[in-house]
Amino acid sequence: MDKRVDRASRLIHAPPSRIYEAFATPGAMEKWLPPEGMTGLMLAFDFREGGAYRMRLSYNDQDHVTGKTSDHSDEVEAGFIGLIPDQCIVQSVTFNSESAEFAGEMRITWVFDEVDQGANVTVLCEDVPEGIRAEDHEAGLTSTLRNLAAFTEDIK
Repeated sequence: MDKRVDRASRLIHAPPSRIYEAFATPGAMEKWLPPEGMTGLMLAFDFREGGAYRMRLSYNDQDHVTGKTSDHSDEVEAGFIGLIPDQCIVQSVTFNSESAEFAGEMRITWVFDEVDQGANVTVLCEDVPEGIRAEDHEAGLTSTLRNLAAFTEDIK
């Protein structure tokens, strides 16, 4: 059976270099990566090819779907497997979960295509675990891109 691929994109009114820095700067990702309804806490961070990060995403509302790691959180481990400054970031992401439906490794590729107005940012998720519902993933990716736009467009 083919592995699922989810994608989302957004025009962000910021240069690709600023968007790349939003990944590379310690502490920045926990501000923009969590989708709406969640907060992030960076537990480990080593931005370099071959490096990795570990982040805990916690639900803000007690009335939510059960988290993948615990009732109220999702913990992810992501490796940086490819970095092209100001152009592309490739990650391998694993959720810490005892549930088989979230097992496996998802590959996430972020591409920053420069355009006159800033950058078209595309996020491509390959081998999405079956436990992540497509509509939830689409909403989460859209929310994260909206957060990334707000974070990078506000920097002067």
